[in-house]
Amino acid sequence: MFAPVKRSAQPQLDGGGRFGNMASVGEFNSLSASIPATRVEVSVSFCVLYTQGIGNKEWREFGRTEVIDNTLNPDFVRKFIMDYFFEERENLRFDLYDVDSKSPNLSKHDFLGQVFCTLGEIVGSQGILFFLMQMTCCFCANKLDKKDFFGKSDPFLVFYRSNEDGSFTICHKTEVVKNTLNPVWQAFKISVRALCNGDYDRTIKIEVYDWERDGSHDFIGEFTTSYREMSRGQSQFNVYEVINPKKKGKKKKYINSGTVNTSDLYVSTGNPAQPTSLHYMNPYQLNAYGMALKAVGEIIQDYDSDKMFPALGFGAKLPPDGRVSHEFALNGNPQNPYCSGIDGVMEAYYRSLKSVQLYGPTNFAPVISHVARYASSVKDGSQYFVLLIITDGVISDMAQTKESIVNASKLPMSIIIVGVGPAEFDAMEELDGDVVRISSRGKYAERDIVQFVPFRDYIDRSGNHVLSMARLAKDVLAEIPDQFLSYMRARGIKPSPAPPPYTPPLHVLQTQI
Repeated sequence: MFAPVKRSAQPQLDGGGRFGNMASVGEFNSLSASIPATRVEVSVSFCVLYTQGIGNKEWREFGRTEVIDNTLNPDFVRKFIMDYFFEERENLRFDLYDVDSKSPNLSKHDFLGQVFCTLGEIVGSQGILFFLMQMTCCFCANKLDKKDFFGKSDPFLVFYRSNEDGSFTICHKTEVVKNTLNPVWQAFKISVRALCNGDYDRTIKIEVYDWERDGSHDFIGEFTTSYREMSRGQSQFNVYEVINPKKKGKKKKYINSGTVNTSDLYVSTGNPAQPTSLHYMNPYQLNAYGMALKAVGEIIQDYDSDKMFPALGFGAKLPPDGRVSHEFALNGNPQNPYCSGIDGVMEAYYRSLKSVQLYGPTNFAPVISHVARYASSVKDGSQYFVLLIITDGVISDMAQTKESIVNASKLPMSIIIVGVGPAEFDAMEELDGDVVRISSRGKYAERDIVQFVPFRDYIDRSGNHVLSMARLAKDVLAEIPDQFLSYMRARGIKPSPAPPPYTPPLHVLQTQI
């Protein structure tokens, strides 16, 4: 078990001006029928831009700039408008050509060179504030199905946004309203990006559940809508029938399971040498810990300026005396636990498996408090910390962990927990706090800073680990931008001014006679 930490400074242009003036927030038209999630405007000094697919790694041409004649320092006018998702890794390739003819065939021109980067690196190199348009929602229900034997129902709503491939991603859960068939949920704010990727007509699925203490929540029914429909506010058009497909298929006289309307819209990890261990060092493929680390780490590292990450282990006996530690440096250097890039973290992780003995109990509080100490020293908005914890789900210090999370909720940090293996993750669900805000000693967390996902839910059935990792990263990182903005906005911290436009150096041609 280990927990790499990503230290992310508020986006700044590096001293070398690596990308020049390459990114700015794109124009936003609130009347447009279809608006991408977050639009990033990229102006580059390269002729051809390519993007890479996730599954097959094939490069696809995205667009070309205009031709600038007879200059070594072209200043292109055309800009590329791209969809930007923080939680996805978008590989880019820029090819530069010297144009020799009017032919669109690139082979007819002189290839000068190319450069590779990610869209995250471009965005992370600038002082950009991502404007997230928000909507305020308030839902109520009427005559929901009675699910509890001795009472009525304890309903809550789960919101899903639809994806391009037809799947759905959870984006919000309401609180639980106890013992009623006619609940009125508290108003909540959600960004249009999170709700529908900025597409006003994209399908939004809403499921209704009856809450159960043991986590086996009873499904009441579901319905679909869109941002455009919900934005109409309270009207006859915004009364949705809650349908339970199983009941509808069995009962001929079935009408619905109630209605909802918008009332207003404002295992133990084992021996790593054994194949049964979750830490098994397979020479041919990554283990579950390695896949989770690589999936999340390769995206968030683009937003760190120096790519140096402190990586900690917990729950092991350390050499030479077998002392049990819940906060040790994976690279073996407690004075300097930093690793160079995610590859450096991976190397330190595999090296540590050969030197330490995995050992319980498993305590989360020490590593959370470790990162909190860093975060508490930087509250001016110049840095934001993301702690990634990868665990098999067994936790021994629940009370202390909840207290450390409540304390950390006031700091510039977020916590991502990825559960690996077949264990039940009830404790992790409680720490996530999506349904009930986490509390300790009567004090509630100031904001939700924990995101938990079980890795097994994202494993591709065909064995395609690239797809598995991409799906995991997409969901687990989706809440980070909102968590970052909630901290900055609550403290009135404004983004740094945009850097001045890049000015190419003046080259003076000298000729010796």
